[in-house]
Amino acid sequence: MTAPVFEDFDPARDCDCPGCVQERRAGPGLASGRPRIRPATCGIVAVAAASAVLGAVTPAAALAPGRPAVVKGLRAPDDGESDTPQGAKGPLYGPKGKPAGPDTVPIPATTRTKIIDRAKVWVTAKVPYSMDTYWTDGYRQDCSGYVSMAWGLPGNEWTGSLDQFGVKITKAELEPGDMLLFHNPSNPEKGSHVVIFGGWTDYTHAYYTVYEQTPPHTRSQATPYPYWSNADKYVPYRYKGLTSGTKGEQSASATEAVPVSHGVPGYPGRGSFRPGAENAYVAQLGRRLVEKGFGRFYPTGPGTRWGEADRRAVEAFQRTQGWRGGAADGYPGPETWRRLFADADPGSDSSTDL
Repeated sequence: MTAPVFEDFDPARDCDCPGCVQERRAGPGLASGRPRIRPATCGIVAVAAASAVLGAVTPAAALAPGRPAVVKGLRAPDDGESDTPQGAKGPLYGPKGKPAGPDTVPIPATTRTKIIDRAKVWVTAKVPYSMDTYWTDGYRQDCSGYVSMAWGLPGNEWTGSLDQFGVKITKAELEPGDMLLFHNPSNPEKGSHVVIFGGWTDYTHAYYTVYEQTPPHTRSQATPYPYWSNADKYVPYRYKGLTSGTKGEQSASATEAVPVSHGVPGYPGRGSFRPGAENAYVAQLGRRLVEKGFGRFYPTGPGTRWGEADRRAVEAFQRTQGWRGGAADGYPGPETWRRLFADADPGSDSSTDL
């Protein structure tokens, strides 16, 4: 049997395995003078070696157990782990800030929209990660300070106290603005982390949009549920002070009434069905699609947040109307809305969804 040959490789820039991360940190040369080879922890070598000894195997078969499959273009935190050191519980602006006050900390009211909007401010600013400095809004620039900011808490909490401001929920109940929390009491600086849930990226609920403070700075991207590492230790929480909405802000309640005209609900506009939109119209559309026989696209039933399941169900309905190409793109225009709710004759003279 021929032994597998390991060629001289530079660490891949887009590989997050511990071996390649270590090699990148080591720099272009090694003190020992030995030729650099890609470590066996790298999936590329694992697949190549297995192929040489056992014959061709699929890449999926060679993935390390317990590590989430990585979608192309996604990146784990720069260090490959969630080592996110954080400061202790304290007032805004740190030691120089106003004392925390009484033991009972108030829980300010807020909405999901406000939570996500606040989270996006730091993403846009690319706030640098730090456990001992504070951003201009008074919140500590670590993971727990970030969630404290997004939830609008009166002080800087940490992973050991944030759970007091939320209630435990299940994965199926997660909605934008909730948090995923892992607190490691034995060593909070090794593994402890907390992120804001921004919504599922697909109907399989395998990936979600994350808002998080992680080295080197705040970011948002699709992330495997519940996180890259310590996947069995993250717990979903919902903020206790959450309200359904405020004056001037549209409620996301699935029971919110939609205007009706001549038996057909008024078309709310294309903006109600843009990616990531969350409102009552999405829920009403989903319920109608289920009634019309397109429920197979909803693994857990329709909700208030527009997603890929809604788009696929709408596309299937559009195709039953004889539409093809751009007319069957899965996004409901006025004609799709009218036919769906009024049981219009598929043979009517309108063939586009203007």
